[in-house]
Amino acid sequence: MAAQAETLYQTRVADAWVDYNGHMNDAEYARVFSLAVEALMDRIGLDAAGRREHGYTLYTLETHLCYCREAHRGEPLRVALSLLDSDAKRLHVFFTLHDAAGNTLATSEQMLMGIDVASGRPAGFPEAVAAAIALLPRAGDDWPSAAGRRIAIRRG
Repeated sequence: MAAQAETLYQTRVADAWVDYNGHMNDAEYARVFSLAVEALMDRIGLDAAGRREHGYTLYTLETHLCYCREAHRGEPLRVALSLLDSDAKRLHVFFTLHDAAGNTLATSEQMLMGIDVASGRPAGFPEAVAAAIALLPRAGDDWPSAAGRRIAIRRG
């Protein structure tokens, strides 16, 4: 993980998230990262009030989730954010899910698109949102090693 990442969201493994294998179900990792996107939206001024005020929201265009370690019932979880890239209407973000000891449990690389709610079409970030985005922790040239990966069966 890039040194510039910082904690964005914290929670615990809920009882309902634990599956028949005795650890957090794979779908629940996606839930935690989705909640981290909501925390990001709050951070950049797109909480419920900001979405109403600006008539603007974020959609997830793509996500790449990598599972690294198991999480267990009641275990504290922390999600760190690093902004890999952005333009006038998109955010390329990298989330890292950690346990209490700082071990990486999972990562999620995502492309988020700014959307004008009235038209349902992509649109540039409102000025106040763009200013808040400028303050997000950036990876710079120090991208996490899991960023930009592709799924493949490695041969030879």
